[in-house]
Amino acid sequence: MNIRRSFQGGVLALALVLSGCSWFDPDGSSPTSNPSPTPTEFEQSKVDASGAAAEVTVTADKTGPSFRADNIGVSFEATDLADPRLDPANSNLDEQLKALGSPALRFAGNALDRRTFWTSKGEKPKHGEQTTITPDDLKRLKKLVDVTGSTVTLGVPLGTYDPERGADMAAHAIDILGDSLIGLGIGNEPNGYTVDDVPGGAVRGDDWNEDKYVKQLEAYAKAIHAKRPEAPIIGPDVYDGAWMTAFLDSGVKKKTALAQHWYQLYDCDSSSVPGRGPQAPNLIEPIAKEAAKKNLGIGKDKADAAGLPLWLEETGPTSCPGTNDTSLTNASALWAADYTLYAATLGVERMAMHSMLGACKGGAPMSLICDPADRGDRSDEFQVRPNMLGLRLLVPSVGGHFTKTSVAGGGNMSAYTVVKNDGRTLVTTVINANDAASVGGNPVTLSMPSGFSVSSASQVYGESNDVKSATQVVPANPLPADVPFSGDGASASSSSGGASGSASNSPDTSGSPTAPIGGMGDDGKLRIDLAGSSVTVFIMRKG
Repeated sequence: MNIRRSFQGGVLALALVLSGCSWFDPDGSSPTSNPSPTPTEFEQSKVDASGAAAEVTVTADKTGPSFRADNIGVSFEATDLADPRLDPANSNLDEQLKALGSPALRFAGNALDRRTFWTSKGEKPKHGEQTTITPDDLKRLKKLVDVTGSTVTLGVPLGTYDPERGADMAAHAIDILGDSLIGLGIGNEPNGYTVDDVPGGAVRGDDWNEDKYVKQLEAYAKAIHAKRPEAPIIGPDVYDGAWMTAFLDSGVKKKTALAQHWYQLYDCDSSSVPGRGPQAPNLIEPIAKEAAKKNLGIGKDKADAAGLPLWLEETGPTSCPGTNDTSLTNASALWAADYTLYAATLGVERMAMHSMLGACKGGAPMSLICDPADRGDRSDEFQVRPNMLGLRLLVPSVGGHFTKTSVAGGGNMSAYTVVKNDGRTLVTTVINANDAASVGGNPVTLSMPSGFSVSSASQVYGESNDVKSATQVVPANPLPADVPFSGDGASASSSSGGASGSASNSPDTSGSPTAPIGGMGDDGKLRIDLAGSSVTVFIMRKG
């Protein structure tokens, strides 16, 4: 049995939307054939698995923290608060966000301190800010979070020093957003306030330092708490450990979380692979995890010492300009899934991938979503990018606790498992970052605890790691009884439909050799050729 490329039903529609194609031929006519019915079995593209075999061993033994709904999230620029498309009645943004479960939402970014002006009294911007935010904008945001079930963190502008105005914004946000508002950040990346090449320029003089930041931070927090004593304050929204210490040691009351920023590829002048330069292969290099562990470990250690959770309030594949090509690659989908799960195992309790409601062409390269309209125009149908597709696969893991999972062999491959439903459900995510263009795929043996079997699988994949805007989706469906498997042990793989007999490579009655067959075996192992350049989620149930 050949597993076919999943170009069916909604899967095809999603792949076409992502790649910018349409249901019309170049001459404007309709397709000559109708799409096939939506598949009812898990179907990969055809896999010629020449890669190294892998053994993935799953247990139900909890070894780490939980994977929370807030571990999947989106960070927006503060100026996006003024966008009428936040209203669920005005766009499909709510639908795209709901595909991430109930994702964490954050509004801040560089625009917060340089281009955002708050008023509840109808005033005009005082210092040339380009976007005015009012209570009506927060009411529109409330409609969005009510639909998505999201929690929200909100930045309060610090670029122009005005504690009373900041307190007014915070008070309105608390009153309007209610329990969905879980953190107020005062300023965004204050350690970069003197940098001229940040969009909008420097907002402080060269004498700006941690001590001056703390004085202004404390003034804002005092003004906020005078109006709303229980206001939750987070900070400092930086990547610099010294500024984290300054926030934690400040006299600010009601500190709720340590907010850290970090981007995987930040060495914008580097072209080294492996390295930290903005090249797509660097997203999936194993050393990327070493960098994440080191940098996120700085925040985690400081948060633990202060008795606070660590929230990664702004992150993404790269902070470098001109990196659309990197961000659009299939590698960004693999990275988004792997990095999100890995950060959660390190103890990050909330994560937001930085995005904006901008154009697909010329907009923020790392954004999970974008507007396909021509520049200068706007549409109400946001499209998703590969990194968003990678994140969508993680929703079944929400609410589970990480368990001990190991990968032996397989080259560039990693796996994570959570246990849910009082131990009756296991969700394993396998990231196969071996390039499909080189190896096709890898024979994988998935060993699970006694009594469990795979009930369904889903996948995102590309023809290679480097292919751009062509990441495709295989929706969650039960596995067929037999699946291709090129590794050893195929004869033990399936107990149904004569699979064990057909797994031997012996000639069939027609004289043609048959391919080895895998599947779920009596020994509690799934044997399957797993496509390269893919993320695959297996849901296993007991009994």
